[in-house]
Amino acid sequence: MIPSIAALVAFIITFLLGYKLIPYLKKLHFGQTILEIGPKWHKDKQGTPIMGGIMFIIGTLISVILAFIIASLIGTNGVEYVSVFHSANETIRFFAGIVMALFMSAIGFMDDYIKAVKKQNLGLKARQKTVLQALVTVCYLLTLYLTGLQTTYIPFVGLVNIVSGCGIVFWPIAFVFIYGFTNAVNLTDGVDGLASSVTVVVSLFFMIASSLFFKFEATIVSAALCGALIGFLVWNLHPAKVFMGDTGSMFLGGMVVAMSFFINCPIILILAGILYLAEALSVVIQVTYFKLTHGKRIFKMSPIHHHFELCGWKENKIVAVFSLVTLIGCTVAYFIIR
Repeated sequence: MIPSIAALVAFIITFLLGYKLIPYLKKLHFGQTILEIGPKWHKDKQGTPIMGGIMFIIGTLISVILAFIIASLIGTNGVEYVSVFHSANETIRFFAGIVMALFMSAIGFMDDYIKAVKKQNLGLKARQKTVLQALVTVCYLLTLYLTGLQTTYIPFVGLVNIVSGCGIVFWPIAFVFIYGFTNAVNLTDGVDGLASSVTVVVSLFFMIASSLFFKFEATIVSAALCGALIGFLVWNLHPAKVFMGDTGSMFLGGMVVAMSFFINCPIILILAGILYLAEALSVVIQVTYFKLTHGKRIFKMSPIHHHFELCGWKENKIVAVFSLVTLIGCTVAYFIIR
């Protein structure tokens, strides 16, 4: 019942925050500036408040804290599963994941603030964002290392030692993984309700997967994030009344990665986060092909959700199909780790 309570509380808090935060963001004139190169009909979104991600960040954090308080009050009391953490190091690694997501969100907030104040859609320079994200990623991985993380689970292989032999390649791969998926989630946020809906499915997957790995704390966080995002979708589905902004999408990217590390199986995100991967790869493919062919394109526009927009797909259809693709990826991932 505790994850269910976390999800419900997160939903209620996030939903109710919309009544206060959205008018406040409008009052501050923190609206989205639409790029000229984007689909023409996106011009109608000009001025829609950004930084709405603050809503589900607050909703998630408050519900997680409340759930942990309830879990501690219940105690084990004959229920072994309610023992949240098994060691001090595990506790540190868990909270380090949430802190990592919050720092990623802080980078996104700086980006959104620059966009809102200067009325530009550029925000932080690419180099500035890269350096800040790399620093947060290194600090998170360093925390994992110093707290004694020694293995990672790989489907069909089992637990693999990451402190000796070929296993040490885990750390540079993990760096690329965290940096890449955080930005991939950010790229997915380009159509009303898309990043929110896809991440609802992914968080549901991690809620189920964490129970398989007996990671109760991860179950709570996944449930809370899922509930908060559903509360946010009330305001974010087409036509969106608020955008999550980089503040929200960078938090989601950090949380998705953190959840994969919570269950000690980050590689499973390749399947569970297949939509994020497709969005990021579409950009890489488009840019590479454009440079190699001196101006030719494979997609009408990248990330790939814009390609389907220009093909005539409505935003709600894109959200539905992309969420279904994510559900298929998550289902395959579930049966692989089961």
